[in-house]
Amino acid sequence: MSVREIWQGLRLPGIVDVHTHFMPQRVLDKVQAYFAGAEAYLGYSWPIAHGNDPADHVRRLREFGVVAFTSMIYPHKPGMAAWLNAWAREFAAATPGCALTATFFPEEPAGDYVREALESGTRVFKAHLQVGEYDPRDALLDEVWGMIADAGTPVVTHCGSGPVPGRFTGPGPITGVLERHPRLRVVVAHMGLPEYGAFLDLAARFPGVGLDTTMAFTEFTEKGWPFPPAERSRLLDVTDRIYFGSDFPNIPYDYAEAVAALVRLDLGDDWLRAVLYGNGIQILRPMAP
Repeated sequence: MSVREIWQGLRLPGIVDVHTHFMPQRVLDKVQAYFAGAEAYLGYSWPIAHGNDPADHVRRLREFGVVAFTSMIYPHKPGMAAWLNAWAREFAAATPGCALTATFFPEEPAGDYVREALESGTRVFKAHLQVGEYDPRDALLDEVWGMIADAGTPVVTHCGSGPVPGRFTGPGPITGVLERHPRLRVVVAHMGLPEYGAFLDLAARFPGVGLDTTMAFTEFTEKGWPFPPAERSRLLDVTDRIYFGSDFPNIPYDYAEAVAALVRLDLGDDWLRAVLYGNGIQILRPMAP
């Protein structure tokens, strides 16, 4: 079944994807080169299924029926985040349907450029604790988390320990942030794989915590990081805080598999409607067509 057949069968106007990657070309090239060498650290290959041309990526999303999406950007060193944010502003302005996305890093200017991003209408932030290798509890970020919490803007956060663990991945570090800023809206990327249950616990504890489905439940991911069948019913408990994400274009399978994997969970049409469209549009609505 095609992507369009799925959302049309659910009587949706399309799909909202909160986790797509658009970034400067040289950064995209480096990210995809990293995945090209995945066999060395995963034990199996990670072929990029959707190529390297951002213009083609936008065209494909529109063909799939994606009506709103993001440009997930993330720095791996100081001095990079402000530049990425400036690029993302230009990209969103030129790309209908792309929500204005921003990022940050623990550094002295972070408060200034995050404030600027919020004033510019940023709809979602990205924090990648694995790639950035930073402690989210760093004092340099305390003002940042506070501003974002006050604004009610969600932060899609790669804080789970998959596909490879980092020094500050796992539920502990981000829990420390939430204990200090309990109103913060955190969207745990990849359902928190492989610590699925621990991050569902976090969502039960903090009402602002949600999870995105990026790569979770797919045949590719189930080989290495299977979602525990006993935890499946808990997905219904947080129906309003689960968001569809794909990681497009940096995925080793067709986009349709990201959607079909959710259908296979057999959690009902209402759950699918919320995850594929309803929840995400609440975040990205101002940028949707």
